[in-house]
Amino acid sequence: MLVSALDHVNLRTGKLDVMIDWYTKFLGLKNGPRPDFGFPGAWMYMGDLPIVHIVAVEGDGGVGSEQALKLEHFALRGNSWAEFKTLLEAEGVRYELVTIEDFDVLQCNIWDPDQNHIHVDFKLSESESKTS
Repeated sequence: MLVSALDHVNLRTGKLDVMIDWYTKFLGLKNGPRPDFGFPGAWMYMGDLPIVHIVAVEGDGGVGSEQALKLEHFALRGNSWAEFKTLLEAEGVRYELVTIEDFDVLQCNIWDPDQNHIHVDFKLSESESKTS
């Protein structure tokens, strides 16, 4: 096999602080160390891995993923559907669910403040309430 894992996703944004707050609040990532590239940005960590790199740009950073396919989506594996659902609903965040029974997946589709599409996948068999 030529590759072994996804290293990171790089996103451009005109609203760096809003994006940092969103990825912290809704995905539990932490803003951590980042090399000095000479331009503003953030590396958002899951544990010891900086999996989302955010680059600050002037303006809006481009249109959202589904309008211009700069990135259709990226996906993360979730641990607790009930906890995630509670957070999303408490904050009024829109989400769409897809169940993939053959692969035991409950897919929760969400969009960040720049309208980048993300889905968080949970084990369908471990989800208390699969679609409600």
